[in-house]
Amino acid sequence: MTDQRRRLILPGQYGPDFDDGGPLLVVEAREFFTARPMHRAKAHLWLSALRHRVQALRDAGEGDRVEHVQVETLKEALVGRSDLEVVDPPSRTLRAQVRHWGKGTEVLPSRGFVTDEDEFAEWAAQGTGRFRMEAFYERVRKREGWLMHSDKPVGGKFSLDDQNRESPPKGATTLGLPEPWWPEEDEVDEEVRRDLDRWEHDELARFVGADDRRRFAVTPEEAHHALDDFVRTRLNDFGPFEDATLTNDWTMAHSLLSVPMNLGVLDPRDAIEAALVAHRDDDAPLSSVEGFVRQIAGWRDYVWHLYWWFGDDYGASENALDAHERLPRWWQELDASDIDAACLRTAIEGLHDHGWLHHIQRLMVLGNFALQRGYDPVHLTEWFTDVFVDGTDWVMPANIIGMSQHADGGMVATKPYASGGRYIDRMSDHCGGCRYDPTKRVGEDACPFTAGYWAFLARTEPALRHNNRMARPLQQMRKLSDLDEVIAQEARRGTP
Repeated sequence: MTDQRRRLILPGQYGPDFDDGGPLLVVEAREFFTARPMHRAKAHLWLSALRHRVQALRDAGEGDRVEHVQVETLKEALVGRSDLEVVDPPSRTLRAQVRHWGKGTEVLPSRGFVTDEDEFAEWAAQGTGRFRMEAFYERVRKREGWLMHSDKPVGGKFSLDDQNRESPPKGATTLGLPEPWWPEEDEVDEEVRRDLDRWEHDELARFVGADDRRRFAVTPEEAHHALDDFVRTRLNDFGPFEDATLTNDWTMAHSLLSVPMNLGVLDPRDAIEAALVAHRDDDAPLSSVEGFVRQIAGWRDYVWHLYWWFGDDYGASENALDAHERLPRWWQELDASDIDAACLRTAIEGLHDHGWLHHIQRLMVLGNFALQRGYDPVHLTEWFTDVFVDGTDWVMPANIIGMSQHADGGMVATKPYASGGRYIDRMSDHCGGCRYDPTKRVGEDACPFTAGYWAFLARTEPALRHNNRMARPLQQMRKLSDLDEVIAQEARRGTP
């Protein structure tokens, strides 16, 4: 063992897939948690995963092969070491630090995804520079044979998204599903919470949001419990209600598996295989299984590869819609106390309490609101990375800069994901008890999303007028007799 290189373990590499059985160096650098204000629950999860990995090796009698170092910066753990190897880290910052400070460190190909970077680069190089997830996803499905009959997709189409857009059941306050399986905290979590309390008290770190209890898997065993529970109790309903939102049901039928996958403790292939087995056994409908497979083998892999393919500058300065507004205090601090808009209040409250929201709340509530208000997309991307428990450097740029804010001018999405309040009314139960009316754009009860949509189009028309998919809404906007009034109203609007 003494002649072997020691495997450097960094954030996102806390599972056995990143351990080939040799000596390990698990680095706990406080800078991982203190660079910017982070959600307290996120800090807890990521630190808990790290320490649980170390504890699991010790419990298994393998403590002699793990070196756990607690340092202020990664540099302290790298400088002077010539015996290291590392699976290429999942962020540009970490890769740069390893290459700069860890001179002589052997870098192995990245892991934790369905496809590798060379494969994506080969596919991308054949295109025109405008990438579409659908084409990438079809390629992966064909290669793996997932949900395929020979070279044809089961069900006749690769995407069954049109079957997965049902509104929430009328009159329902929840989907009526069993509560998800939750992990039990242990002495490692108690130690983590004490240390985070101390960091805050000593002003070594600043956190936002709550950390009432750990609700996400941080070990491989927990991740497989969570996966089994999802497949057994929620996968059936995941598809049809994938885009629906209910005020009193924060999990809906979602898997809650993004955290363990991004921590590196759940292999995405295991999650996909579990869903495929459920379909083969007639325990889950095709539309739900296909939607789940597309989230992982399609979108998750896709944004990972775009992060590297677009290069170091992507996400640093893109601002195609000229958005420069600062994020307001209530937004940054997850303070919903003065928010009247029910959909936005529910999202901010849920984010404060859990550090997690499902994709429609992220895209069509928070992202839509930020897009309409012209929040700075680079700062917004940092905020999403910091306050979501599954936020990573690689996952957010394409999701926020590209898809949500259209700040890259269309490299990821063909049009901005902007909508008025009627979409939210159709897909949620928020609007019925809200003081705002989703059908109104002017007046005291004008919906900030409906009015904000038209104000957004007026502001961004110069940048969007050549986008064919925006031709009709821009034409409708020009015909509004009260457009000037809407613009002035939204310019005055404070916290919605």
